[in-house]
Amino acid sequence: MLATVSHASIAAKGDSVELAGPAVEAVFVDHARYLADLAVAHEHGEGVEREPARAAALYCESARLGNVEAMYSLGWMYANGRGLDRNDAYAGTLFAMAAFFGHPQADQMRRYTGDYVGAVPDCLQPPPDESLEPGWSAEAHIAALSAQRKQLARLVVDLSAEYAISPRLALAIALTESNLDAEAVSPKNAVGVMQLIPDTAARFNVRKPFDPEENIRGGLAYLRWLLAYFRGDIAMAAAGYNAGEGAVDRYRGVPPYAETQAYVARILAFMQRRKHAYDSRITDPSPVAPALQLVSERGGGS
Repeated sequence: MLATVSHASIAAKGDSVELAGPAVEAVFVDHARYLADLAVAHEHGEGVEREPARAAALYCESARLGNVEAMYSLGWMYANGRGLDRNDAYAGTLFAMAAFFGHPQADQMRRYTGDYVGAVPDCLQPPPDESLEPGWSAEAHIAALSAQRKQLARLVVDLSAEYAISPRLALAIALTESNLDAEAVSPKNAVGVMQLIPDTAARFNVRKPFDPEENIRGGLAYLRWLLAYFRGDIAMAAAGYNAGEGAVDRYRGVPPYAETQAYVARILAFMQRRKHAYDSRITDPSPVAPALQLVSERGGGS
């Protein structure tokens, strides 16, 4: 059910397999590079429509994730008023950031934008307290999408409230599953935005899996069930979504499948936390819940 698998390192320890720490960092690096490359294409109209505003949004998200070239490129756009209102203060901050990380031209550009004054574009502001989920804005992520994908992303976010699921987690699953493609079909016959296999679609009463809203509702219903089953553990719920809850129970943690390991790493990188609220009335907990709790507390399988 994984649409795109990021490269991740996996370290085996005895009979268990857990994602090595650098793997999560690698997910950030890979995604930031992807966003920066897409930004270049939209900035210059290389194979896609030339959209400077979209390029700026992509550069900004890439820079927030640590891509140095994106810091420099966004600074250049602000310094030259290319697709954005000229803002030397923002440009100076971005050039200072890129220079700190060793970008060869950034320090020279600072001579044209003036001294660093600490002004930061909104998209680079620190995220809100993770405990205040309503304060998280999906717009920073939706802004860089095409019109059709924007519509689907907002549908995911809007419907997530009905299922008591964080919009951030709902969007993470949808992006990782299909990259918000309502017509996606995997080699395993998983379909739609949430990549539902036939058994899961039937289990959650999805009769028209290619209908975006019905598909998203089915995926969110399954995710809500998984969060209850794994008592709010995001890593285990994500692993269950990708590989099935039975595999998580069998391996007492994230299964040792490269695809699932990478999938979980990508979800955790997006979420930046492991716990989620859940409704214990939905289902009884996993029979190995105590063991999974211990795995979660020591960071295993993530």
